[in-house]
Parts: sequence; structure tokens; C-alpha cells
Amino acid sequence: MDRDEENYYGKHGEPRKFDPKFRGPIHNRHCTDIICCVIFIVVILGYIALGVVAWVHGDPRKVIYPTDSYGQFCGQRDTLNENKTILFYFNILKCASPVVLLNLQCPTTQLCVSKCPDRFATYIDVQASYRYRPDQWNYFRQFCKPGFNNPRKSVAQVLRDEDCPSMIIPSRPFLKRCFPDFSTKNGVLTVANQTTFKDGRGKTRNVTDLREAANGINNVLDARSVGMKIFEDYAISWYWILIGLFIAMMLSLLFLVLLRFTAGVLFWIFIFGVIGIIGYGIWHCYWEYDHLKGIPGSDLTVYDIGFQTDFKVYLQLRQTWLAFMIILCGVEVIIILMLIFLRNRIRIAIALLKEGSRAIGYIMSTLFYPIVTFLLIAICISYWAVTAVFLATSGEPVYKVMANQTLCKYANLTCDPETFNTTNVTKLCPGAQCTFAFYGGESLYHKYIFIFQLANAFVFLWLVNFAIALGQCTLAGAFASYYWAYRKPADIPLWPLFSSFGRAIRYHTGSLAFGALILAVVQLIRVILEYLDHKLKGTQNSVTRFLLCCLQCCFWCLEKFLKFINRNAYIMIAIYGKNFCTSAKEAFFLLMRNVVRVAVLDKVTDFLLFLGKILVAGGVGVLAFFFFTQRIPVFAQEVPMLNYYWVPLLTVIIGSYLVAHGFFSVYAMCVDTLFLCFCEDLERNDGSTAKPYFMSASLHRILGKKKLSPKKA
Repeated sequence: MDRDEENYYGKHGEPRKFDPKFRGPIHNRHCTDIICCVIFIVVILGYIALGVVAWVHGDPRKVIYPTDSYGQFCGQRDTLNENKTILFYFNILKCASPVVLLNLQCPTTQLCVSKCPDRFATYIDVQASYRYRPDQWNYFRQFCKPGFNNPRKSVAQVLRDEDCPSMIIPSRPFLKRCFPDFSTKNGVLTVANQTTFKDGRGKTRNVTDLREAANGINNVLDARSVGMKIFEDYAISWYWILIGLFIAMMLSLLFLVLLRFTAGVLFWIFIFGVIGIIGYGIWHCYWEYDHLKGIPGSDLTVYDIGFQTDFKVYLQLRQTWLAFMIILCGVEVIIILMLIFLRNRIRIAIALLKEGSRAIGYIMSTLFYPIVTFLLIAICISYWAVTAVFLATSGEPVYKVMANQTLCKYANLTCDPETFNTTNVTKLCPGAQCTFAFYGGESLYHKYIFIFQLANAFVFLWLVNFAIALGQCTLAGAFASYYWAYRKPADIPLWPLFSSFGRAIRYHTGSLAFGALILAVVQLIRVILEYLDHKLKGTQNSVTRFLLCCLQCCFWCLEKFLKFINRNAYIMIAIYGKNFCTSAKEAFFLLMRNVVRVAVLDKVTDFLLFLGKILVAGGVGVLAFFFFTQRIPVFAQEVPMLNYYWVPLLTVIIGSYLVAHGFFSVYAMCVDTLFLCFCEDLERNDGSTAKPYFMSASLHRILGKKKLSPKKA
């Protein structure tokens, strides 16, 4: 086995002497980081076992169907509640906020009903008139407990035992739950056009008593309305969206092909194209701003009109277009200044991009490898989501004592509904009931549900990072095969992408898993810190908030640094086949010895590729804007009637950017690999006949200092 890479660096990081046998990525390899590989396989098997256990104990119906106070699902087939799909709350006033309702923890009886109430009524009035108005009693009775049909029972006992609600109010279903039908009339909050209602306990109350719940409920109901319109827009415009994404894919491929021949010209077109698009945006904003001058209502501010679900309202304000124009002007100035100060470095980066384009031209299959990474990540996300749902729905119904008296010492304690009536709780706390609270359990499995959810999230992060690492190592191995081919393309091995993928899986699964593990640990800590920050938002302890903010910032920086180190470590693994720690160390010192080139070439290249993504997304976005706003006469009749034209427009823009990112990420990996190989080449060789360079002549002329020795065929 060749060990030409074994002694490449001395004790102090100095490069070793030239080895004429070296020809790029080592093929005679050995398995690296075997312990981590074994642990990784065991964790995957354990993750599969966790999914199976969750599948056995979990029940997704607990998420799909709401649950009443008896632990029964609303709307479940082959049950008494099959036709009762909506959850009704006896006393909505006890529910302080919509969050309480959605969590099924409102301290009132919850009942499955077939439809929500559509009128105001109180039990007192219905009981008083049931003899000569039996239809009112029959209507009201459907919101009482099943089987209750005793209108002669005293009102006090009915309300104490919560056999029936004290009142019903007009409601409408949302998330399969009955919410009050709030609306506004002349700026006044109403329910079914009424501002007052009877609470069934002898008092007339104002609708504003429900304001705290109404604020959140109206927002979610408005969101539902907007969501339905957005869904309709997607339903009638999805094929035009796919056409836009296909155009973005073709443009991205065309750009990458053209980079091989006209990298400089094309990227300057990128730059001036972005400047031109932003310039057009500035002119259009000014034109709209000037056009609205003198139009009644256009001088209002965004604060004056408040939040509106119809975003076209904001486009009728001069202030909106002025804000857009200022933002675009700021972006334009920043881009122009960056181009002025980085113009020479941009020329250097363009030369490296030409070399990268030439490499991709010889290994075109690399352009489609992101599809493999996407599928692997999609599988990880799907498995994590399904496992999380089954874990969250694991457990048996847990019942708790619900008491009307605030001083009841048994309130919120667990109880058994079958034996509850035989206890003395009802005597000490009149009106207390044993009602369903949530799903849980006392077994060992149920006690550690939170730990299992945490493990599910951690393994998910580990697997996602491994999929990304596998892609980076595979691409790096393929492009390194190109660079270290002495005679290009004659010495490029057959099927370099598949060979690199096989080497990464066979020999370096442990190393890739090790790097992914380190990154997953940091990301999990960041998730925990974000959770703590969310929980501590309402606290007044500024010191704690400050420390938490500092920790978040530090771990964010650490994650970025680890991603950078891992990326270059995977390149070294792909070339030399060493373990993760050794590869990371050698990559770090190699980059530090060439820190100026790293800053000049690597980051400027990333900036240029980002401009390319913006141009693809912006170009397709402008085309989509003119299409969906019926400004292209040829296609004016083909444009679907939309509620919000910005729905397909934003989808096309974001989708185009992601498509371009997928193709350009391969290009960025190619440039990073070639750059690292170039730095190795400069330190390993000197361009003489005895130690010739492996780099191309054009790349050497731009970045090297010595003349390139002629290569022999």
C-alpha cells in the first residue's frame, strides 16, 4: 500500500518533498474512524427501533381528531362520534386565549358536536319555555352531555354538574373547534351583529369580555381566510410555477456551460444585470411614487391604515414606494462600492471559475448529484417528522379533576373517571368532574418521551449533516481527480463521481459521521438555546437574557467555523484518505499558510456565485411578474385569475433561487476543491522538470510565480 501521504507534513507543519508517484486521490485506502462508524451504525439501528416503538405506541388520530372530555375522538369512524366532527366548549369565557383552546386544556367541559351553535340561547330561557317551545329545547339539547334529557332538573344542579352549557353563542368551526363568530361593525366588536349577550347566570355581558380571546381568534381566522385564498392560487397556477422553475433550471445549466468559455464576460453580465434590475426597480418605484401624487388617500402612512390582508392596499400608498426606493438605492450603492474596491480580485476569481467550469465540463454528472443529497435529506426529514408525531401521540388518556371552586385542593390532580363518583371529591368540591386532560402515562416509556423527542431531533441533525458531508466528499473526490490528472483529460479516471462516492461510503463513513456528529452537537445546543430564549422572553432578568444572547452568538459563530473546517476536511479526506482529525488539521494549516489567497479567491468567488443566483432568480422573477400581472399581451389570456398574484410570484422567485443554488453549490465545491489542490500543488512542487505542477497553464499564469515546465505527453 502506498503511504505517500503519510509523512507529507513534519512536526512543525512544513511540507515534505516531492513524490513522483503521487497522482491525485489515493486509491489504496484503509477505513478511517472505525469506532465512530460503528457507533453511527448502532445509532441508526437504534433510531429505526425508536421509530418502530413510536409507531406501536403512537396514534396520529390524536392530532387529526380533537378529543372531548371523555377521551373520545371527534369524527372517528365506527364510533358514536362519527358524525360529530367538531369540538364544542361549554363555557368559552373560561378559555383565556386561543392557545389554551388549541392545547385542549381549557377548564370547561368539551363535547363533540355535529355543528356549531348558530344562535344565542341560555339554559335558563330554554328550560322556562321547553313546554310550549320544544323545538328550542331539542336544538339546545344537542350541546348537552349525551343522554341528558331532563329539562326539569334545577338550573343550579345542571350548571353545577355541567350537564348542559349555561349559554350558547353563534360560532363557526376552525381547526375542528367551535370559536365565537367575531366580527366588527363600525369599529365595534360584535358577535352575530350583537354587542351584548346573556351568560346564562342572570347577567348580561358585553362582547368585549371576550376581547382577549377575540384578538387572537380573529387573527387566526383571518389567517385561515388568507390561507384558503393562497391555496386556491396554488391550485390554479401550479403548472405555471413549474414552468418558471424549469426556465430557472435551464438558465442555470446554460450559465454553467457558458462559464467554460466566457466566464469573465458572463460574470460581468451577471454583475451589470443585477445592477440593471435594481436600477429598473428604483425607476419603477420612483414612477409609482410620482404617479400617486395628488391621488386621494395616497399620502396616508402604513401606520394609519394598520394591518390589511389585502396587500394591494399598501401599493396605493406613496410611502410604500418611497421605502422600496430607499432600500433599493442602498443595495445599489453597496454593490457598486464593493465592485469598485474588489475589481482586481474579481478578475482573479474569474480565472479560477474558468478552471472550475472546465472541470465540470469533463465531469458533467456532478451537476445532478445535488438531487441525491436532496433525496437523502427529504428521507431524513420525513422519518423525523413521522417519528415526532407518533412520539407526541404516544400514551393513554390522562384525566384530571376539574373544579369550579378555585380553592379545591383536588383541582388538577389525576383521577379515574370510572371510580371518580365513588370518591369524596365531589362532596368536598361540589361540581368537580374527572375530565380528559391530555395523553400521557406512568410507564417507563412515557416518562422518557421528552428524552426520546430530544434523541429524535439529535439523530435527525446528525443524519442531515452526514448526507451533506457525503455530498461534499463525493464532489471533492471527483474534482480532485480532475486536478491531479497530469494530462487532462487523458488521465482523468473513468466515472470519477461514482468512484469517489464508492470510496467515501466504503472507507470514510466513520470520518464523515464524526464531522457530522460534532456539527450536530453544536446545532442541538443552538436549538436548546433558542428554546430557552423563547421561554425567557417574558422575564425581567436582563443579565440572564444578556448571557443567553452571548451564548447564542458564540455558538452561531462556532457552527459557521465548524462548517468551514468540515468542508475543507472532507476535501482532504477525499484526496488523501486520512481520518477526520488529521484531515481537518492539515486543511486548517494549509489554509492558514495561504490565508490571503483564501480571502481573495474563495470569498470573492462565493460573492460572484451569489450574484449569479440573484440574477437567475431576479430574471425569472421579473418575467413571472410581467406574466402574472398580465403585462405580456401574447399571454394575457392565459393568465389565471388570482386572489394574490404575489403568491405564485414569490414561489417562482424563491424556487428559482433554490434551483440556482443547487447547481451553483456544485460549482462552489469545485472551486474550493481546486483551490485547496492548487495550494497543495504549490507547496508540493516547484514547476521544475523534476517536480512539475499539476495545475493548468492558464491557472498558473494567473496565480503562480514561476514558469510552468512543459508537460510531456
